[in-house]
Amino acid sequence: MTAAADTQPLRLHWWKAVPNFGDAISPVVLEHVSGRAVVHAGVNQAEVWAVGSLVQVVKRAYASAKSVRPLVWGTGLLHPVHGTGFRAHVDIALVRGPITADLLGLEVSRFGDPGLLISDVWPHERAPGGRIGVVPHHTLVEDVMLRALIELDPKYHVIDPRRPAAEVCAEIAVCDHVFASSLHGLIVADAYGVPNTWVAPIGQSRLKYLDYAASVGRAMPSPIMIEDIPMAHLPDPRESLPYQGGIDACKAALYDSFPKGLCAKVAA
Repeated sequence: MTAAADTQPLRLHWWKAVPNFGDAISPVVLEHVSGRAVVHAGVNQAEVWAVGSLVQVVKRAYASAKSVRPLVWGTGLLHPVHGTGFRAHVDIALVRGPITADLLGLEVSRFGDPGLLISDVWPHERAPGGRIGVVPHHTLVEDVMLRALIELDPKYHVIDPRRPAAEVCAEIAVCDHVFASSLHGLIVADAYGVPNTWVAPIGQSRLKYLDYAASVGRAMPSPIMIEDIPMAHLPDPRESLPYQGGIDACKAALYDSFPKGLCAKVAA
């Protein structure tokens, strides 16, 4: 006889200060990989840190040992940190990319942002139909230049990252092309095989974007400005992404690195 799977929730910390789909997919992906329910936890109670540029928060919270020794799985840096003593108080299974790894002094060769797994959780068939999405960083939704672009040509559709995560991901998945200043706008587009272009993240650190790009081996030149979107060359939406192999490698690393001890257990 087989007993029911362990349903004890995993405690995950994700950023909830404002609605943002990139952060909201963290518990969704963790539930998918672990087979367990996931609940939000404060920085000192979390068992897992996943989607997000939260390593500097981990560093502050775990400068000294706590009763909980959390897992860092696919999390990245927002900006460089000084001192890596906190590493003695956490378990690092995987980080987002090689820039985070280098700044933390980690000698590793596999990386991955858990957001890449969202297409396994919420699959959508590719059906290019002419839709071009623009996913702004949540602080840039009301940007004047963005509004001017939408008024200029109705083929552009703003995908508001503050809306429910499942809706945002579904909208990204059906686009022919995505322009994004939202990091997870780019990552989710990659997950669904949608060609995408980096738009200048005004007021945001660029480290996290370059860290992610290096993880999948994609060329990430300087971002374009919103007003230059109409002049951008759009590749054939039916062609595979040129760095699809890097995406697949990161997805494999994410699955392989997640500790089996945190997955739901089935007792005989």
